[in-house]
Amino acid sequence: MYAIPLTENAELRMLEPWQDAEFLAHIDRARAHTDPWIPWASRSTDLESARATLQNYADKQAADSGRIYGIWRDGILIGGVMFVQFDAKRGNCEIGVWAEPAGEGHGLISASVRHLITYAFGERGMHRVEWWNSAGNTRSRAVAQRMGMHLDGTLREQSLYQGVRHDMEIWSLLAHEWQDGQDAA
Repeated sequence: MYAIPLTENAELRMLEPWQDAEFLAHIDRARAHTDPWIPWASRSTDLESARATLQNYADKQAADSGRIYGIWRDGILIGGVMFVQFDAKRGNCEIGVWAEPAGEGHGLISASVRHLITYAFGERGMHRVEWWNSAGNTRSRAVAQRMGMHLDGTLREQSLYQGVRHDMEIWSLLAHEWQDGQDAA
């Protein structure tokens, strides 16, 4: 219910705490692929922790401060997108993504991110969408570039994850830039 079609066989839907078993099975398939970049993947290791991850985003949605969506292809959860942060008062939000290998190379992440950006700017009146990625995560950087985002800068060795310091890139897109890009398309 409440699905946004992405392709003939793929859709974007809310991810909710009651979907903990499906989410955990997906994260288990995705773990080796996403764990180098996404800390919460390593925190969702059993039903209780998977439910806690989804409940955290349900609580954020209730507070209008974040949301999480899954991408289903042929009825199987293969990735997702989220508003990591959503601050309607300031007009700023951050989008994040993840996918297991079966979710890559089909344009589903990009299509989903376009929906979130359009929602943020068009329906919610946001001013700025941000995208943070480890400088080593070239697939994530490519999505930001496809969306027409601008690299604001790199925070050198900003993030410590699994004993490794990562440079973090911060990308952004402003509402008037998205509108200009949409009009040109």
